[in-house]
Amino acid sequence: MPSTDARLDLPPELAAKWRCLVGRLEELDSLLVAFSGGVDSSLLLAVARRVLGDRVQAGMCLGPFTPSWEAERARALARSLGVKLHEMDACELDDSDIVRNDPQRCYFCKRLRLGRLMELAQELGIAAVAEGSQADDAQDFRPGERAVKELGLISPLAEAGLGKAEVRTLSRALGLPTADLPAAACLASRVPWGTALTPEALERIGRAEAGLRKLLPGNLRVRDHLPVARLELSPADLARALGEPLRGQIVEAVKAAGYDYVALDLEGYRMGGGQKTPQ
Repeated sequence: MPSTDARLDLPPELAAKWRCLVGRLEELDSLLVAFSGGVDSSLLLAVARRVLGDRVQAGMCLGPFTPSWEAERARALARSLGVKLHEMDACELDDSDIVRNDPQRCYFCKRLRLGRLMELAQELGIAAVAEGSQADDAQDFRPGERAVKELGLISPLAEAGLGKAEVRTLSRALGLPTADLPAAACLASRVPWGTALTPEALERIGRAEAGLRKLLPGNLRVRDHLPVARLELSPADLARALGEPLRGQIVEAVKAAGYDYVALDLEGYRMGGGQKTPQ
């Protein structure tokens, strides 16, 4: 594993942000990283491991909101980094504010999940808890960021001014397998706002996406409009999805998950699935 002072081949502006990130982590006595195995939290955990060594640990919330493939990827990466990973079920569906699934759902969910991680850090005697928001997140509708501020977590990537593309560039420079991962989101994000969340819906979505991910390499979402599944695929996959035998395989995989109808959204994948951002 390269040391933090290894000379990475970075442009000057990114090199300055890298030094800022390392310096911020060096200030900490110990750290628990809120870890999902996605691009951002993976970079944060990898750099924290280089800076803090065994003084960094990771916490991951499981349960009905977390896709099984993301949990497995997170476990594998934590093992490869040599970081102790704590797993817990956040029991999101026990919280009526989350189940209601209004546009503030992400705030209530993050407040619950990050609150559990804060409690874990206190039990373990860990000084700080960090999460993986980066600078570009401020441009999107992210009510969960309010929970980060309220609970007092730190966001080292955002503090260093690192944006989405820069996080991926640093991930490649450090040899992380997550560098080119598609964007990820919890399974609840596939259910339209105002439709109450149920275990059955989340399991159905998870089964459908697991089947599709065996067939398609790009970013995809199964938007739940039972009995209809509205599929958002990467634009590069749209034409191929209409040809045989792939079309038939897609229909079979989605219907096997519990849907009666399979619709292909011609706009393709986009964050939020077309839901209108509250004003």
